[in-house]
Amino acid sequence: MQKRIEALDMMRGFSLLGIFLVNMFAFSTPLPHIDLKTWFEAPLDKNYHQWLDIFVQGSFYPLFSMLFGYGLAMQFTKATKLGDNFYKIGSKRLAVLLGIGLLHAFLIWWGDILMTYAFCGFFLLALLRLKPVWLMTIGGALYGIVHGFLMVLMGLASLIEESSDMAQYVDIAAIEGAIAAYGSGSWTDAFIQRLADLQVQASPGMWIISLFTILPYMLLGAAASKWQLVERAKEKRVFWIILTVITIPVGVTIKMLPYNLERNLFLDYVQVSFGGPILAVGYAGLIVLLCQIPNFTKIFSPVAKAGRMSMTTYLMQSIIGTFIFYHFGLGLYGKIGVDTVTWLAVGIFVLQVVFAELWFLKFKQGPVEAVWKRITYGKKIQKKEEISQ
Repeated sequence: MQKRIEALDMMRGFSLLGIFLVNMFAFSTPLPHIDLKTWFEAPLDKNYHQWLDIFVQGSFYPLFSMLFGYGLAMQFTKATKLGDNFYKIGSKRLAVLLGIGLLHAFLIWWGDILMTYAFCGFFLLALLRLKPVWLMTIGGALYGIVHGFLMVLMGLASLIEESSDMAQYVDIAAIEGAIAAYGSGSWTDAFIQRLADLQVQASPGMWIISLFTILPYMLLGAAASKWQLVERAKEKRVFWIILTVITIPVGVTIKMLPYNLERNLFLDYVQVSFGGPILAVGYAGLIVLLCQIPNFTKIFSPVAKAGRMSMTTYLMQSIIGTFIFYHFGLGLYGKIGVDTVTWLAVGIFVLQVVFAELWFLKFKQGPVEAVWKRITYGKKIQKKEEISQ
């Protein structure tokens, strides 16, 4: 059995915490119909959102996308060495992932990312035979050309705009509908609103955009996997140090631009599309370097366990988040501040880490991962004592 790479699971675990911190805004506010930078009025809420916007927002989903590409490329490499046809089983895995994402989006929460991963995964699957330099080149071209062009357009739009106030573009009716459905409506009301929000989240344009955003991240991860940059971390320590020292301050600087300068469309776009992924690479490098410290991996091994059952952790967060905020649950929608929401997310994640630690005392895989594997391969979940026999 192939030994798991602790640093990859650690990155998945910390990514899930970052994603959850950001998704809490979507559970507790009428996203995707508002601009969070102008939504909050209380100084403490604004302060918490600002720091989350700089250090968390837009940086952990790119990292998780890179990890998805890294993992898929690892599976492809392993299958190739064994002489197996990975395309057949890989396609089936992605099809099952798409199905899980659809159930998640329609029945639990509109902001599902699993469907997008599955969709982009099929394109990645078609490119996995390429050498890593080509994977990186294609990913860079897809991302750089499209986002570079859009960045220029945003710059021109910012020159034309007389005001940097984004509130004028807000759809008041959509905001009121979301607040009514999620904040005071029944499960049926929330379901109907979820379908409306899905038209925004899963619109044809968003699928196309994902090919120039999510797919390039996956291609970067796949290239890194073929170079075995994480497996050879000790050997590549200088590379990781240089990468981390450069990308973290550059990423943070770019992400602070809308706060340090007069905010406009151009700065917002650069912050998300360039500052976010650059900082994501920095976080990856930092975690890889920290995992070279034995005490770090021992202390934070439970976080790696949560990353090991990443799909279970992610879906649990959606179930817990919607239950806490929606009216058919605890009904806290719009009733607590960003500071409370933030620390609530941290507390829930700690409980998820404890759950993961206890689960892996007996089982080899997370519960949703086991179902995913069972449908894909026809294999049932294994207990640890069954594996050792």
